[in-house]
Amino acid sequence: MARSTLKIAPLPGADLAPASGLASPIVRWLAMLGLCAAYLQGGLVKAFDFASAVGEMQHFGLQPAMPLALATIVLELVAPVMILSGRLRWLGALALAVFTLGATFVANRFWLAEGHDRFMLMNAFFEHWGLVGGFVLVAWLDWRERDA
Repeated sequence: MARSTLKIAPLPGADLAPASGLASPIVRWLAMLGLCAAYLQGGLVKAFDFASAVGEMQHFGLQPAMPLALATIVLELVAPVMILSGRLRWLGALALAVFTLGATFVANRFWLAEGHDRFMLMNAFFEHWGLVGGFVLVAWLDWRERDA
């Protein structure tokens, strides 16, 4: 009986030359900014409206609400700066991956909802898994580049 070998095709664009526009450091930085944008915006909004940030924690039953709101603000502002600056990029990326994973199970419990609310929460739940994957990829690429 002949054995077959599974061949996996390379990802589209994996053969881009380093001189290609998509491989430029500016495009890479802008992609990371896009990944971090919601966290920077969320951290700033919470910082400028701390009472609402505390109210958000209370809405989701998180206690003690004030210290958790403060910790969330710090994380949402510091981790993206780590990612964008390249300073401990892997740590900032993993911190946001873990935070996003936890927040997804707290804020997007679609299994408890019905109708349109269920639909919206389910979409948000799985979209956040995409963010988690993106941050894990950023950490992995950072480790890989440091080992090279």
